[in-house]
Amino acid sequence: MENEINKIVKVLKRGGIIVYPTDTVWGIGCDATNKKSIEKIYKLKRRFQEKSFIILVKDKKEIFKYVGDTPDILWDFADQFNTPLTVIYPNAQNLPKNVIAPDGSVAIRITKDEFCKKIIENLGKPIISTSANISGEIPPLVYSMISEEILKFADYVAEFKRNKVTEIKPSTIIKITDDGLIDIVRD
Repeated sequence: MENEINKIVKVLKRGGIIVYPTDTVWGIGCDATNKKSIEKIYKLKRRFQEKSFIILVKDKKEIFKYVGDTPDILWDFADQFNTPLTVIYPNAQNLPKNVIAPDGSVAIRITKDEFCKKIIENLGKPIISTSANISGEIPPLVYSMISEEILKFADYVAEFKRNKVTEIKPSTIIKITDDGLIDIVRD
């Protein structure tokens, strides 16, 4: 696994696009601070920039680099989830504009997956996590579901977990409203 992580990090540092197993479905990723790489993913997915991407971080303290204050109730709420949880935070900061939604928010998930954590840790930055499909198509639960178009576009396709069937659906998404309340966006 370590050798593969080193290859992925080299690709990400050069501004490349990867296809990799996430803590949910197979994903497309890049350095979440690299505006040009993010543009490539929007183009590949045929996705409107009004619909921003999720970024993965390795732990809770990383979140505070990219958002303002968060309500304390969020942490109690988030601790109740055993499955992956993405939180949309208001007041995004220190990220390229094409990661930030038009309302100024950013979607962040703390990954529990060791493979993803090691990529983020070795890169020293968050990574984009979006399903490895064209927008509107079914997210790939297994490697074999990924279209040839996606695979050919990537600068690197992970070997890790290619034969594993994911039983985890895409993450639950919640949004922190401007008044500090929590709305469920996707269950």
